[in-house]
Amino acid sequence: MVVPLRAIPSSREGFYAINNQFQANGPKGFMEFKMLENEDMYVRIDFPGVPRDGVRVFLDQSKKAVCIFADAPKEHKYDYSERNYGTSTGLVCKCCEISGFTSFMSDGVLRLLLTKSNITPQRSSCISFLAGPDFREDLRGNGPHKFPHGTDPNDPKLTGRILMLHPCVNYGSEMAYESKQLQNGGLYVRVDMPGVPKENFTVAVMNGRVRVTGEAPAISHDSSGRFYTGDVAMLSTPFDIPIRKIKIIAKNGVIRLIIPPV
Repeated sequence: MVVPLRAIPSSREGFYAINNQFQANGPKGFMEFKMLENEDMYVRIDFPGVPRDGVRVFLDQSKKAVCIFADAPKEHKYDYSERNYGTSTGLVCKCCEISGFTSFMSDGVLRLLLTKSNITPQRSSCISFLAGPDFREDLRGNGPHKFPHGTDPNDPKLTGRILMLHPCVNYGSEMAYESKQLQNGGLYVRVDMPGVPKENFTVAVMNGRVRVTGEAPAISHDSSGRFYTGDVAMLSTPFDIPIRKIKIIAKNGVIRLIIPPV
């Protein structure tokens, strides 16, 4: 028989990133915001399971925000359900509007580049994007701009013992790990590792445990790449099984395993 494993922190501080128990380094959080030197805003949002053509981004009529909807299909009959995501990001000021954007979806990650323009000539351009909890009023107006401005990819508040639910999920699983015990004693496992290309996943069986590793390279304006690793299942016997007997499905920043009984 094969059994799932509970999420247990590997240190006293807790999980390195409470957005994903398997993340071992790199920028934390489901989202990353970064103000660029030209005052464009770069946004990275994790949408694990969403294919390239599964995301819709459009400019709100107010020209103050972009709205984002994404669909991750049910890839295997053992998936609990499909997943639907929805969120928005944009401006909080009155002096600017979004003048354009580009978007790119790959390996379960959406990357946006938002451009804004000043609609109040008597005021200088501000940098008041909806860029996370560190926005301050003194970043508006005429003062000198300090870069980079945005979310802190190493925020200590994103390390802890309690995992976060994905805030953008409207329907479906909000967690990075899902398992289903099969009638034959095997196990189905779904693991989110957003940003990892399918060729960068590794599966190993050692000492009766099935471990998954994934490397997500830095793309565009990402602060850095991300590395994931963790045990996802345990065999009921100390004898390891050959990797070739595990069915592996890796796509869109998600790896699925069908582990046979032992």
